[in-house]
Amino acid sequence: MANIEMTDSGLLIVTLYGELDNHEANGIRTQLSSAIFSGQVRAVIWDLKNLGFMDSSGIGLILGRMRDLAPFGGETFILNPSVTMEKIFSFSGLEKNVRHCTVEDVMREMGGVLYEK
Repeated sequence: MANIEMTDSGLLIVTLYGELDNHEANGIRTQLSSAIFSGQVRAVIWDLKNLGFMDSSGIGLILGRMRDLAPFGGETFILNPSVTMEKIFSFSGLEKNVRHCTVEDVMREMGGVLYEK
């Protein structure tokens, strides 16, 4: 399951829960790519603290959105992956994108505020 929120300042926050498999990744991919291609996204923050399992489609999901975001000069932050996921990110060359902090910490750094609901 995923919760996707956009801030007024162009931060796309993706909070993942439970398990991320191919079926789930496909639905998320469509939503995120549409938002990124709108040209309004300057960073994607992936919050993985509540994600228990991710297969290779999860890595593909994140790498693909990084590729989508590249022409816009956007950044990617991967927050709080499990030890196993962190090893996978390291093998994938994504260790520079991994952080152990809160979404709010990154938002402060990037200067973003969530839409009020």
